[in-house]
Amino acid sequence: MHQAKAYSVASATAPFEPTSIPRRAATARDVQIEILFCGVCHSDLHTVRDEWAEFMPTVYPCIPGHEIIGRVTGVGSDVKDHKEGDIVGVGCLVGSDGDCPKCKADLEQLCANQVMTYNAPDAHGTAPVTYGGYSDSIVVDEHFVLKIPDGLDLAGTAPLLCAGITTYSPLKRAGVGKGSKVGIVGLGGLGHMGVKIAAAMGAHVVVFTTSPSKVEDAKRLGAHEVVLSTDPAQMEKHLDTFDFILDCVSANHDMNQYLAQLRHDGEITLVGAPDKPLPIAAFGLIFGRKKLSGSLIGGIAETQEMLEFCGQHGITSDVEVIKIQDLNEAYERLVKSDVKYRFCIDMSSLKG
Repeated sequence: MHQAKAYSVASATAPFEPTSIPRRAATARDVQIEILFCGVCHSDLHTVRDEWAEFMPTVYPCIPGHEIIGRVTGVGSDVKDHKEGDIVGVGCLVGSDGDCPKCKADLEQLCANQVMTYNAPDAHGTAPVTYGGYSDSIVVDEHFVLKIPDGLDLAGTAPLLCAGITTYSPLKRAGVGKGSKVGIVGLGGLGHMGVKIAAAMGAHVVVFTTSPSKVEDAKRLGAHEVVLSTDPAQMEKHLDTFDFILDCVSANHDMNQYLAQLRHDGEITLVGAPDKPLPIAAFGLIFGRKKLSGSLIGGIAETQEMLEFCGQHGITSDVEVIKIQDLNEAYERLVKSDVKYRFCIDMSSLKG
């Protein structure tokens, strides 16, 4: 066991402060990683402030971070796929039981015994819960360590480990490709990745937004059209025409107006996570045989596939790189959606 530098919060209302945390000694299957960059996900904010207490209560002290890019500094004797010096990634998961039908189907994110990168019971007993990437290092089982393609900006690659796979997985599952008409609801951390990935898959991409100021940026990111969802005339123009809609909004909003945009047998998938139930009109689903679904990140194999896809297409997240000392200000800005489109921490600032 060794001590690592980190930033943590002591309660739902406490600020981030520097601290020291335990990291376990590497086992034969483990990879030791020096963390270079860590993205700031909106779920980090929800967890830090215990806003998901009903579903996932936060254990304090809390060290978030599940969009990790780092350099391998050591490997266990049984590790075959990673070596010292490799640039690797760690996403939302650091463990699962490996034996259940879901794990055997490469769906570790659905395993009942999954281990999240932070705020999950620590099976190794190093600490009460797992501690995430707002730290200078981490030790992870090799199965959950991902290869990063050459040539990608590392700060922009970090959010792919959550926002990238969260949007890639449902788009791929829906068979999105050339000839598909795809809607992206919301142009934030998730939505801007959905636009980039859907466009790279060959789809005709339409962004739905409530903000006129985002129209030009949506087109810069790859959208072919932008619809102001507050304008009935613009919404009516696209009724009954979409094959697939990816809903990336985490706030309360009217789902029924987007169901009306789907053609028959079309599907809308939720990847945003509003904290309160959204009302759905049954007839909006029944007429047209429309489908409503949800999606949670992706398994390890699919996440690696997503990284390779992004490497081939030169896709990274649009990030604002910050020092770790600026976390408290960044969280306040995140609440106001004052970022284009993700914060990413340069962990070299932790050495200062």
